[in-house]
Amino acid sequence: MDRLRIIGGQRLQGTVTVSGAKNAALPQIAAALLSPHPLELTNLPVVSDVDNMLGVAQLYGAQVERLAHSTTIDAGEIVPRDVSYDTVRRMRATVLFLGPLLARFGKARVSLPGGCAIGARPVDMHIKALAALGAEVAIENGVIVASTAGGLAGGRVVLGSPSVGATQTAMMAATAAAGECEIVNAAREPEVADLAACLTAMGARIEGAGTHRILIEGRTQWQPARHHGIPDRIEAGTYAVAAAITGGQLELTNARMENLAAVIQVLEAMGASIWPSNRGFVVSREGPLRTADITTEPYPGFPTDLQAQFMALACCADGTSLIRETIFENRFMHVPELMRLGANITLQGTTAVVRGGVPLKGAQVMATDLRASVSLVLAALAAEGETVINRVYHLDRGYEQLDRKLAQCGADIERMRG
Repeated sequence: MDRLRIIGGQRLQGTVTVSGAKNAALPQIAAALLSPHPLELTNLPVVSDVDNMLGVAQLYGAQVERLAHSTTIDAGEIVPRDVSYDTVRRMRATVLFLGPLLARFGKARVSLPGGCAIGARPVDMHIKALAALGAEVAIENGVIVASTAGGLAGGRVVLGSPSVGATQTAMMAATAAAGECEIVNAAREPEVADLAACLTAMGARIEGAGTHRILIEGRTQWQPARHHGIPDRIEAGTYAVAAAITGGQLELTNARMENLAAVIQVLEAMGASIWPSNRGFVVSREGPLRTADITTEPYPGFPTDLQAQFMALACCADGTSLIRETIFENRFMHVPELMRLGANITLQGTTAVVRGGVPLKGAQVMATDLRASVSLVLAALAAEGETVINRVYHLDRGYEQLDRKLAQCGADIERMRG
């Protein structure tokens, strides 16, 4: 099992190219199953979550051609067969195949998904969304079973909370429903708007993506399509923290400042300087790190997927920061590992009290999930001495060549195989 060895204390300087957004790519792979025509996706990141999602599409019968800069998915001859739990247990995004299969065939069976152990991720909102469009959905022996007597029908889907996954399920299903669908309290994340852009390229008629109310006209006339995915805002935010935590300067190319407004606001409050460039934006820090209070919220609020990274940053600021997690109840599993590096963190329910200013020191640590693992990388970059991070397969789920990108900017980092 691979490990990362990091010698801290190096100031990062240089350019990092931000890869395509993993969380945008996964629903677009599922969306390819809606259409009998090929869908070409460009800017897909080379990460294991994308590889696994493409593998599941192939198990349904899709033909996948993956080249260096584009991936074509031809779902012309797919069938709604069962895919075993052992196949889907590694990631939760496989539930996104439910809507496209149901929309296309009037029936679908998808095993309850797995993924990171960062808290409950119930599928009830996916089920309720499909039920609002006329589906009958049940869970039998760990399998979600959905069917429609006469096809999906237009309707009003009201989400209890702005779930990204449930919004995407409702959008994909609605494209094939008879009549108009309205999704109320929809998620506003850029990944939702990017799925709408992909579906539109495929022939769908969608209005309001990126707002709380999305309108979709069903019975799409599908067509061959090509879609270029958005850059990964979480990866960009992670490298922005890397620049700040090392007192360095990084230009993040292929990154969009407009998708990181809440993150940039916190970074600047903590002492970083940020400005746009012709290719993305630059993050730099020269003065001391300052504390900040952070609460995770649905977009456009501060993203839960950057909470762990900013906790590592807060550990290096002189003073006390409060970090409140409102999205996932178990998303503090990185705290004990950060404390092994010398961090002073106290958990009070859904709030972490971070008392920074004490130098971090290298140690052996264990990654527990995708974002927790990268927070340990960031802390190790700032720590004195050697840190070895175990179980870095979590990193490979969502970060394309993280160690190589950091090394090119001056980090003393080595991947140890086996």
